[in-house]
Amino acid sequence: MAQIGCSLDDNVHYVKESLGYSDDIVIREVVINSLEPVRAAVLYADGMVDSYLVQAVLIDSLLYKTRLKEWAGIREDEFIPFLKESVLTVGDMGDLFDFPTLFTALLSGCVIILMDGSSQGIHVGLQEWKDRGVTEPSSQTVIRGPRESFTETLRTNITMLRRRISSEKLWIEINRIGEETKTEVAVVYMKGIVEEGVVEEVRNRLDRISIDGIMESGMIEELIQDEAYTPFPTIANSERPDVVAANLLEGRVAILVDGTPFVLTVPSLFVEFFHSAEDYYQRFDFSTLIRMLRFACFFIALLAPSLYIAITTFHQEMLPTQLLISLAAQREGVPFPAFIEAIMMEVAFEILREAGIRMPRAVGQAISIVGTLVIGQAAVEAGIVSAAMVIVVSITAISSFIFPASNMSITVRILRFPLMVLAASFGIYGVIVGMLALVLHLCSLRSFGVPYMESFAPFSLKEQRDTILRLPRWAMDKRPESITKNNLRRQSRGIKPLPPQK
Repeated sequence: MAQIGCSLDDNVHYVKESLGYSDDIVIREVVINSLEPVRAAVLYADGMVDSYLVQAVLIDSLLYKTRLKEWAGIREDEFIPFLKESVLTVGDMGDLFDFPTLFTALLSGCVIILMDGSSQGIHVGLQEWKDRGVTEPSSQTVIRGPRESFTETLRTNITMLRRRISSEKLWIEINRIGEETKTEVAVVYMKGIVEEGVVEEVRNRLDRISIDGIMESGMIEELIQDEAYTPFPTIANSERPDVVAANLLEGRVAILVDGTPFVLTVPSLFVEFFHSAEDYYQRFDFSTLIRMLRFACFFIALLAPSLYIAITTFHQEMLPTQLLISLAAQREGVPFPAFIEAIMMEVAFEILREAGIRMPRAVGQAISIVGTLVIGQAAVEAGIVSAAMVIVVSITAISSFIFPASNMSITVRILRFPLMVLAASFGIYGVIVGMLALVLHLCSLRSFGVPYMESFAPFSLKEQRDTILRLPRWAMDKRPESITKNNLRRQSRGIKPLPPQK
């Protein structure tokens, strides 16, 4: 039974049976039009609708506004159009002709109206459920900037974008993905700015998804990314509405998933994962220095342990004599080579980091800080590792926390270990070969057709306005050509601030 029938009793029985006679499904049967009585049923999921509006507006309209002279003589096939045009006072309404659509609307928080003698139904949007509310971002904090983040409710997230971009060019397409969950997924873009080819590619990749359920945007990310076997993130995510709005204005496409506060943006470039929202709210010179610090910390977090292993194991002649003597004295009683030392300390720190994240917040920080201090000091005093190795591992760990994007931090943590193996096997030559392979891999990646290393490889001088450097706002008068070729100018020329004329 796929189509809605004309018998109200059969329709109601089929709904009850299909949903397993669930107690949270409320079915209110009413008789409308006392002159020529017609039976109707109102169905909704308890807790997902505004019960006051259902009772005070919807049912009240059905019971009392149908007592009109115009109701007399209406044919059964005209019941539904008459209700929509002359009785119901709700704006969000739609027609139902089959049960799969009915179940999707019912379990998404809509109110369903079925009438005896009509093979058509109505779904009315009166959704209301408890949500977390708008709070401060927890993963992308800033000193200066907005203090609100996305929530787990799709409609709220769309509203937050609409509030920032009050333009008719902001287009939104909503689809449902997941055979069982039927999760709402919204594709948001700026018409006239975004490349149409990118939007079409996003649609195609989302349409190809065949899965029973979507729980979080990370599942969408894994199913639509260009390259699966790479440690580098090729799709950016953010829980900040201001960041997503800025990306939309640059010509990117945003993918919002109901049930998660993290929004995906495509295409994404390598340099984007080193940018913070605060870079655009502070002075350009300060932002440039902080960006340069992030790139320096990227190389420290990636190469510091492997360079220490290579130099102390194979290339001692590169060290000044006094430093070499100091390191040799520290390692005099250490029974392990530098590579084993580094592996033990790195693994111990990763364990402490994960333990601090997974434990209750009240004791998580205490465990990570105390554990690091106690284990490091005890390992040095016991002669298991050298003090220099503890310093190198500590600087490496601290440097990995500076990235605004946590997924780039995870990438550095993964790549650090193979580089350490190469350093222990071949010295600095192994590290160089590993970095060359890494650069070649980065240059081979694409994000929705856009080269991952765009603006660096091939090098573009015009694109350097907002990469490692951040020029003043008045100098960033064009959108990045690496993202879009449409409507490149985003502000007027000649708005550089000048002192008052005397």
